[in-house]
Amino acid sequence: MSTGVTPGSWCSKCGDIEGILSDITGVLYNSGKDGGTAIPGSIEAVAKLKAAGIPLRFCTNETQCTTIQIANKLNRLGFSIKPDEIVAPAPAVCGFLKQRNLRPCLLVHPDVLPEFAEIDTTNPNCLVVGDAGEEFNYGRMNKAFQFLVSLDEPLLISLGCGRYYKEDDTLRMDVGSFVAAFEFAADIKAEIVGKPSPAFFQQSLHTMDIRTSEKAIMIGDDIVSDVGGAQKCGLLGIMVRTGKYRPSDEPHSYVTPDGYVNNLAQFVDMFLEHRI
Repeated sequence: MSTGVTPGSWCSKCGDIEGILSDITGVLYNSGKDGGTAIPGSIEAVAKLKAAGIPLRFCTNETQCTTIQIANKLNRLGFSIKPDEIVAPAPAVCGFLKQRNLRPCLLVHPDVLPEFAEIDTTNPNCLVVGDAGEEFNYGRMNKAFQFLVSLDEPLLISLGCGRYYKEDDTLRMDVGSFVAAFEFAADIKAEIVGKPSPAFFQQSLHTMDIRTSEKAIMIGDDIVSDVGGAQKCGLLGIMVRTGKYRPSDEPHSYVTPDGYVNNLAQFVDMFLEHRI
């Protein structure tokens, strides 16, 4: 098989892999008008992994819609993905909030609010920030800042910590940039729920009943949150040259992927070939 990519040391470990985590945006599809478009070969690649019986989860920092909406969007594009195969920050943070008896002030996108339907938001005692899109304006951010510093023990929770993402072929600032402003202004450090948090990767593995992180691979287009975050948790991290990937990611200043592939389809072909 000619792949155009020299197999790396990760290929020799394929036989030991028990499950795969994949990012969604930039790996499965490119977001844009009318729901975006599937990246060539990605629909078939997901089908091949499922046909081979490989446990698979879609580990995303998407916080502009619910997991049901994400699954519906992907299935309209031609994928066959269930909501419970998607691991996203909003449902994860709801469990986090309940466990710690926290009542959030929410600075999130309106479309993700249904995920918080069962969360008590009266008399809030923490600030939860997600990718609010156009809701990130000075008025809302300043009001959220004023609330945050009014707390006796300010607690800032971020749904992911991405720097930027790609939409309509342009790069857009992600939640991490806005959370950094809150951290600077309030002189505190945010707690991250989502990539690159180790707990988020561990939760994703738990849904596949994988107890050893070395038995899993993460594939993504974000070299820091996807690849670097996964590696810190003990997973193999594979970088795709799709989505928001840029040539400057090779080499990166402090993250060295276990391998680069041109797209998800190429990764799946290499994985299945070396798994035999």
